[in-house]
Amino acid sequence: MSGPWDGLLTGCTLATLDGRPHGGLVEDAALGWKDGRITFAGPQRELPDAPDRLATKVEALAGALVTPGLVDCHTHLVFGGDRGAEFEQRLEGASYEEITRAGGGIMSTVRATRAADEDALFAQSLPRARALVADGATTIEIKSGYGLDLDSELRMLRVARRIGAELGIGVRTTLLAAHAVPPEFAGRADVYIDLVCEEILPAAARDGLADAVDAFAERIAFSPAQTRRVFARARELGLPVKLHADQLSDGGGAALAAEFGALSAEHLEHASEAGVRAMAAAGTVAVLLPGAFYALRETKLPPIDALRAAGVPIAIATDLNPGTSPLLSLRLGMSMASTLFRLTPEESLTGATANAARALGLTDRGRLVTGLRADFVVWNAHRIADLCYWIGGALARRVVADGQVVHAAN
Repeated sequence: MSGPWDGLLTGCTLATLDGRPHGGLVEDAALGWKDGRITFAGPQRELPDAPDRLATKVEALAGALVTPGLVDCHTHLVFGGDRGAEFEQRLEGASYEEITRAGGGIMSTVRATRAADEDALFAQSLPRARALVADGATTIEIKSGYGLDLDSELRMLRVARRIGAELGIGVRTTLLAAHAVPPEFAGRADVYIDLVCEEILPAAARDGLADAVDAFAERIAFSPAQTRRVFARARELGLPVKLHADQLSDGGGAALAAEFGALSAEHLEHASEAGVRAMAAAGTVAVLLPGAFYALRETKLPPIDALRAAGVPIAIATDLNPGTSPLLSLRLGMSMASTLFRLTPEESLTGATANAARALGLTDRGRLVTGLRADFVVWNAHRIADLCYWIGGALARRVVADGQVVHAAN
């Protein structure tokens, strides 16, 4: 990286998330980058030369907080239609399972998604991704799972890739064909799993459309045996796995995820201590989804203390989806995680950056460390706690991904 740096921020409060206490917080700090990579992150006094000789553009921030770009490691943001009517049904007392069994839930979104061509699906989904970016996200995981047939699942994944290219951010795609049994396979879940394993997974792998494979292991979705079949096929195709686990009941999902060395197990409200210990041994990240907890008015908290005690990394994500978590801000998700789950602001920020990157198998982002991607956010804030303290509002002054500005506040 010879020649001047592309940019240098001075006089900032830097949350490096580099493993040191208190979020690796450095006051009176500087952050430099070139060619999409961080060249300096530390005390300004340790800069190797005068700022104006180091970079083509130098900006003094007067103590503003700078953090890694947020990593939203669990979203379903590509879909057709919406499910606002179900929100009203839940307010009137209907449960998520009751709505699903009556033909609503995921199936209503499947119908709308199948009916949308690729351009229509892209047009509907792009504003949701823009909203996440505007509040600090520089990497977003996007799952399929609302197509439930070969053509529709691949179409969703192509739209996800287009969104990343359009916005200039990192997008990781996850094939979630094992999300629900489609109506044409009603009563024949095993036959549908045959289709997933023999046609949909191989096609997604062949076309380079999937970075990982997910499944919904739950009594209203797929059994542990069916999930194992999907994961075994993913392993044969060289794709890592993730799992919607133990959201509605303790179905042994956490342990099942660990059995396959899953990158992450997600939701986990009903995960057992044995499942948590298995995750710790496997290095599987716990992805907590406070938006779904809030929207569904759940009362069963994830096993936070057990996860901490076992040393399981805790990530936070929006679970952005039309039915159970229409959450358009990961920073608001961090606030919910602190308020509802009692995570400290530092835990919430780490969960939405370093640990979230780990949940996606990414080692080149989520921290402000020399050599990693220049993904960062300049906030209209001075403390980590401010990011969780403010409920809503536009705090992101500038969002930078791979060294390029992808959002700037007016």
